[in-house]
Amino acid sequence: MTKDKNGLNKVLRKLILPAKGIETLLGPYDENIKYLESLLDVTINARGSELMLDGSDKDVEMVEKILEDFASLMEEGRNISGQELKSAFKQIAEDRAFSLKAYFSKLHYFNPSGKKVVNARSVMQRRYIEAIQQNDVVFGIGPAGTGKTYLAVALAVQALWAKQVNRIVLTRPAVEAGEKLGFLPGDLQDKVDPYLRPLYDALFDLADYEKVTKLLEKRVIEIAPLAFMRGRTLSDSFIILDEAQNTTTEQMKMFLTRLGFGSKAVITGDVTQIDLPTGRRSGLIEAQQILSNVEGIGMVYFTEKDVVRHRLVQLIIKAYDENSKVRL
Repeated sequence: MTKDKNGLNKVLRKLILPAKGIETLLGPYDENIKYLESLLDVTINARGSELMLDGSDKDVEMVEKILEDFASLMEEGRNISGQELKSAFKQIAEDRAFSLKAYFSKLHYFNPSGKKVVNARSVMQRRYIEAIQQNDVVFGIGPAGTGKTYLAVALAVQALWAKQVNRIVLTRPAVEAGEKLGFLPGDLQDKVDPYLRPLYDALFDLADYEKVTKLLEKRVIEIAPLAFMRGRTLSDSFIILDEAQNTTTEQMKMFLTRLGFGSKAVITGDVTQIDLPTGRRSGLIEAQQILSNVEGIGMVYFTEKDVVRHRLVQLIIKAYDENSKVRL
């Protein structure tokens, strides 16, 4: 055992993995292993199926557990892509209580409708999924591109297909952002549909188009502006309120009190993108202050690190956040 430059113990270990899956583990030009090295204080040298680990004791132990899980998954016949491995490595590095096997469990790697497999791609996405499964009301708050709405819709579809709920209700406040509703062509439904389009997009991406269309026609899946929720009691439903930063105090209270027996509600929003008129307080900001300690309500906060869109989106969000702090 030796010491590194910080005085921490360093160890050298030798591991032999089954030949099956070694190419997947290493990746093209060893890029998967190099990515793991960049996340942990460890050097990994591969010769065939033989691996030499050199690094701090705790990190070498972590890599050993990762490789042990990987070998077990290969023996189970699991097909794993390089991108999935990298995502798992990142989450394990950020949350060391997590494991490779847990990443590929049904909890974090699920098929909501038979069309598309969905999995958490960050620690916070994983906690968000867990919060939705464990609580009847969950707030997902953070910047665009963090998967708040998409994952909520995926879990709603999964719940409907599994007959855990009888319907899905997706809603948004139809708040104008630079263009007056009255200036748009068509009837009321035509005017509000553009505000609801992201919810349609998520649904059609996750489930068969014809099946979703039939369920929409039968009102098993309902997509409507928030104003249409007033006076209703929604039982045995999976309800998602999207863009909740644009609700007023009264609208948020109205929505939360629609919850009936056997229902689950997910509220998503980005408090940095409020389109309410000047002087109107966001119902989302107020709700997170009032309800943060209520048992049975989950609060999950995303940051730019959880953005799963183009890598520049993370940098753009970070730059805007830093600029707003300077102005304050």
